[in-house]
Amino acid sequence: MTVPDQTPETPGGDETIEPVAPEAPRLQLRDPLPPVVDTRAALDDTCARIMAGTGPIALDAERASGYRYSQRAYLIQVRREGSGTHLIDPTAFDSLVPLDTAFDGNEWILHAATQDLMCLAEVGLYPEHLFDTELAGRLLNLPRVGLAALVEHYLGLSLAKEFSAADWSTRPLPDPWLVYAALDVEVLVELRDLIDADLQKAGKREWAAEEFESLLLFQGPPERKEPWRRTSGLHKARGRRALGIVREIWQTRDEIAEDRDTTPGRILPDASILELATAPPNDLNALKSLRIMRNRGPRRFMSEWFDAIERGLALDEALLPTTNQRSDGPPPPRAWADKNPIAAERLGRCRDVVQAVADQHDLPTENLVSPQLVRNLAWEPPADVSSETVAATLRLQGAREWQIGLLADQLAEALTA
Repeated sequence: MTVPDQTPETPGGDETIEPVAPEAPRLQLRDPLPPVVDTRAALDDTCARIMAGTGPIALDAERASGYRYSQRAYLIQVRREGSGTHLIDPTAFDSLVPLDTAFDGNEWILHAATQDLMCLAEVGLYPEHLFDTELAGRLLNLPRVGLAALVEHYLGLSLAKEFSAADWSTRPLPDPWLVYAALDVEVLVELRDLIDADLQKAGKREWAAEEFESLLLFQGPPERKEPWRRTSGLHKARGRRALGIVREIWQTRDEIAEDRDTTPGRILPDASILELATAPPNDLNALKSLRIMRNRGPRRFMSEWFDAIERGLALDEALLPTTNQRSDGPPPPRAWADKNPIAAERLGRCRDVVQAVADQHDLPTENLVSPQLVRNLAWEPPADVSSETVAATLRLQGAREWQIGLLADQLAEALTA
């Protein structure tokens, strides 16, 4: 019997209760969970199977970022049509060059490639061609581009992410974790093909190809000049002396963390660094009595913390850090109106151009062009502004040709308005 659709009303009678969307079915492994590859014989067999497969190669890597200082891979997942899924323990091998050879220059499919390319390179894996599903999703201006969101959007399946923050350096790895890891590459090939079709329809496939090509040169995020300024709550450190103590403790903690391959926050939390810097103890006994030293982690390195505090207190005034981070680039945009009002006006016009072009082509502004690049251009335009000189400036700072083609003419006009 067919029941008429009836939407229940609220007691007031004029508002309706939205029906709850049914949860998408869970993505499941098509094949039994494979054993972890951790011997040379097993690796040779895996390489042979991958070489016998066809089409692009889906890859993912699991790190232990919240537990280890290094960003090394502790598990690498590989899947290829006709080959199945392989779970490889990179810590069991000096390198995975045989696996790189087995890939034979075929396209890699990665999700958020910049998160994994460096740790894959550490073990000898280098792509010659790649497809980044997350970056492709951004170019399509999808509202959510996480792997689980894309799987649900394109395949109507839910993908659990409950072990994303697990300690993947654990050995042996529990089976539920391995299932989770295998699922991350289970449908990457299908996902790639569906996203690629949408890129073609939107006329963005060539743009994506340029973006993917640029990822082959990715060498990691630029190194920060003063990484200690990442300390959470740094604004609480009043004055240059306190900043000097923060810097000494942070650098000491970083050396200990690197030596022990432990994430720095597990050695000494940022909040504790700020507490020591804002009210430095007079002697070692005073340090021992502090509440933050009751925990075993910080207490193990008590003398190192005290030495760092003393170094900070003894620093010559000229050697203390400045209250603002030094930068070779332009100042923060909020200061432009006072420092350089003409540049502030140029920046406003350039931002309007970027927003208009992004809207026209259904792109996020940050994927159309780097905001930092726009700031650099507005702060210090070419001496002779023209479409050609703006294009050359954009190219020099890493913009791709498709971005330059969309923006150079209009940005030149904005700079000379």
